[in-house]
Amino acid sequence: MKQLLWCLVIGVACWVLAISCRRSTLDVQNLTPNSVYYWRTDLQLDSTERDFLTRYNINKVYCRYFDVVINNDAEGPVPNATITFSDTLPAGLELVPTVYITENCMHQWHEGLAERLVRRIIQMNETNDIHGVHEIQIDCDYTAKSRRTYYRFLEDVRKQLSEVQHPVSITQLSTTIRLHQLSMPAPPVDYGVLMIYNTGDLLRFNERNPILDLRDVKPYLRHLADYPLPLAAAYPVFSWLRTIHGVHVTHTTDADEVLRVKEAVEAERPSLRQAIITYHLDKENINRYKPETYEKIYHH
Repeated sequence: MKQLLWCLVIGVACWVLAISCRRSTLDVQNLTPNSVYYWRTDLQLDSTERDFLTRYNINKVYCRYFDVVINNDAEGPVPNATITFSDTLPAGLELVPTVYITENCMHQWHEGLAERLVRRIIQMNETNDIHGVHEIQIDCDYTAKSRRTYYRFLEDVRKQLSEVQHPVSITQLSTTIRLHQLSMPAPPVDYGVLMIYNTGDLLRFNERNPILDLRDVKPYLRHLADYPLPLAAAYPVFSWLRTIHGVHVTHTTDADEVLRVKEAVEAERPSLRQAIITYHLDKENINRYKPETYEKIYHH
């Protein structure tokens, strides 16, 4: 009996170890170590931004191509705020077309939306002579109400990627994951980017920084270790300026808070230190922190 019990204990331990190793392997395979988001309406880089890409060994740029929003006149979702390309990325950097879809677009099914989105991305690549695109990313703050429709939409996007003819095969599909979405089933994508910012309540700005506060992140960490999808981690380096009752309020991401959150997140899921993204590439954001801060953020 004792021997059987020991066999059981060893078996369970081996199973847990195997699952842990599998999760770790899944998380780091094919994920680019250092990346940035580019979230402006014109792709145009100055010398400071180009130097940043080189200094911190940035390999991938998630570039917002356009938004998808509800337009009542058009009776459905339409593209909005499409990027222009006045410049090109330095050679060797991978560009990932990224599309932000408002959550209310997913309150009901829109036939043909996935095909139109994929064709628009391919057309933009061809028009702007953008080559070597192998992945697209969809960004949506989906909720319990919109999750099923959104997941069905992602499945349709993947289907369209295999059916729509284009010069380069786009084989990878990713999506953003907000902290509150960690408690939901995982979406049907190759991996997710955990968006570790905009974590607070905008109405409680006197108490906490709505961009990032460890106290707002902690309640979600219990879901992180077992989340069944490979994950990269995105951290904020931006600031907000808002007007509340006629008063200008500036929220700045505190460097120490970013590093504290990074440490807490990686304690729960160590593989998150393998793929780091900052949001977003901009000269003002770069100059906001000292170089050693960025070294620590991108430290693996």
